[in-house]
Amino acid sequence: MEFTDRVLKCADCGAEFVFTAGEQVFFHDKQFKNDPKHCKQCKAKRARGTQRVRPETRTTCSECGTETTVPFKPTQGRPVLCRSCFQKQGRAQTSAPASAD
Repeated sequence: MEFTDRVLKCADCGAEFVFTAGEQVFFHDKQFKNDPKHCKQCKAKRARGTQRVRPETRTTCSECGTETTVPFKPTQGRPVLCRSCFQKQGRAQTSAPASAD
């Protein structure tokens, strides 16, 4: 199998970077299925522990109706819970007895 340098686009910063033939051989030898998604600079930032900023979305809790913020974009048709309702729901599921069929 012959490898040639390829130009890829970083998923974080959008910059183009070269995925060299040597790197492709390494990926092939390790049986990695996916190409790299991040340039060397963004990969180094992630390794240092720089966290990405999550977008906060303001919404209304489906359970109690209070206004809350969530770290994701809500999907239409799916309930969104505030922190306290989410925690109550988690406790209710873990304390519910298993049904005997």
